Amino acid sequence: MPRPLVLFTGQWADLPLVKLAPLAREMGYDGLELACWGDHFNVPRALESHHYLRDIWSILQANSLDCYAISNHLVGQAVCDRIDERHQAILPPDVWGDGDPEAVRQRAAQRMIDTAYAARKFFDLRPRSDARNLPAVVNGFTGSSIWHALYAFPPTSQEYLQRGYEDFAARWLPILSAFEQHNVNFALEVHPTEIAFDIVSAQRALSAITLHRRFGFNFDPSHLAYQGVDYIRFIRTFASRIFNVHMKDAWWGHGDGTVGTFGGHTDFGDSRRSWDFRSLGHGDIRFEDIIVALNDIKYAGPLSVEWEDSRMDRIHGATEAAAFVRKLDFAPSSTAFDASFAREEKTA
Repeated sequence: MPRPLVLFTGQWADLPLVKLAPLAREMGYDGLELACWGDHFNVPRALESHHYLRDIWSILQANSLDCYAISNHLVGQAVCDRIDERHQAILPPDVWGDGDPEAVRQRAAQRMIDTAYAARKFFDLRPRSDARNLPAVVNGFTGSSIWHALYAFPPTSQEYLQRGYEDFAARWLPILSAFEQHNVNFALEVHPTEIAFDIVSAQRALSAITLHRRFGFNFDPSHLAYQGVDYIRFIRTFASRIFNVHMKDAWWGHGDGTVGTFGGHTDFGDSRRSWDFRSLGHGDIRFEDIIVALNDIKYAGPLSVEWEDSRMDRIHGATEAAAFVRKLDFAPSSTAFDASFAREEKTA
């Protein structure tokens, strides 16, 4: 059975769901990964009203679309971050409040707890049974109190870094308890600025929360490759904790040599950059290797296109990306390719 091909709605939040859903179907998608911003999935409303959740499912059903995950990256970012004025631009007003950093972190943590409950209510109302029987998933970020110490100067001790992982555990274990209570998985998108941004930091984050079973990963190769991280090894290292997959491309080594890995304080799309996000098939990610690895670990969840490319019209790009993934995704073999030879020997 092919994996569901879905569109992550985070970069389409300017469109109301009632307009995005038919567009997504027209572009070739089987479903949507609903972002908790724009009007796509409002957590407080989800907790207040079954009618609101049924309306979302009605819009999806009317366009022959399904949903397997919701995403609350923006609020999750504030749980562990060192809060500054940039966060006000991405947070709901009631989470930002008066902007007091610790109060913002506490309100963000509560909203993530609420997100677990809202996800459970939403998926319990799915109007038709899903033969895949996939778990409910919330994708998102965690933020990090130690990201600013990425480069080890002034000299940064392991004790200093460990306090960051302890802060992460103290703030996220109560959230993960709510995810456990509501039978929902949380999938961190491993990403610069998060507590986990490569394989080693992901292992350290897991250790900090004593391998909590509700904590896994939203695999996105685009955030690993330009760092020099082996994104295929990531899949194999965390095989049982790949809860969701973002299909997003990137290229690197294409700038003019003036901007390094840290981006040089340039905007995306600047031709001087050494790396940038690209529409699927236009970057340097080896997607067929990803499909092989996902087959090897028996990942059966959705392939979610997160479309980002400053150089391309998004409707053209997202349509092309859907066709690209559709052609690329293939089911694993149920038998060894040379098994027929053995059968021939037995009948000879």
